[in-house]
Amino acid sequence: MADEKEKKETTTKKAAETKKTTKTAASKTNAAKTTAAKKETVKKEEVKTAAKKVEETKNTVKVEKTENKSETEELVAKATVKYARISSRKIAIVANLIRGKNVDEALAILKFTPKAGSEVLEKLLKSAIANAENNNQMNHSKLYIAEIYSNQGPTLKRIRPAAKGSAVRIRKRTSNTTIVLKERV
Repeated sequence: MADEKEKKETTTKKAAETKKTTKTAASKTNAAKTTAAKKETVKKEEVKTAAKKVEETKNTVKVEKTENKSETEELVAKATVKYARISSRKIAIVANLIRGKNVDEALAILKFTPKAGSEVLEKLLKSAIANAENNNQMNHSKLYIAEIYSNQGPTLKRIRPAAKGSAVRIRKRTSNTTIVLKERV
């Protein structure tokens, strides 16, 4: 009988211990779940704050870009002549004389320069001035030549008879010239 009592006591103790262990295991899993849930919420909050910071920086960058655009916007008038039947080297000689000058001074220089390119550039400069005044409402007295450049256009190739029945190539060069006008501040 004593043995039976001891067996019952040991079985009841074992049952109590297993209940305790299951309770502690359950409480541990519940605690793990709650900590995992807390970690997830913290991560979500961190992601949200990071996203907000990114949006704020994007907005500030956009504001800075728009401010820079308004500060650096300059009125520019441009005129281009394409396929002019003169070499770009001949135009470049005269273009170097008027680069950076006021438009009135440049017109005077072009009028009295005895070079073939001066006629083409004078006509082009008058066109650029008209574009500036009519299209962009720029003030004539403040205009200056900010950029002027002449690039080589397509070359017309012709043939001329030469000695002993041979032929010589003639290159009739063209040029594309651009003038950019800006206002002095």
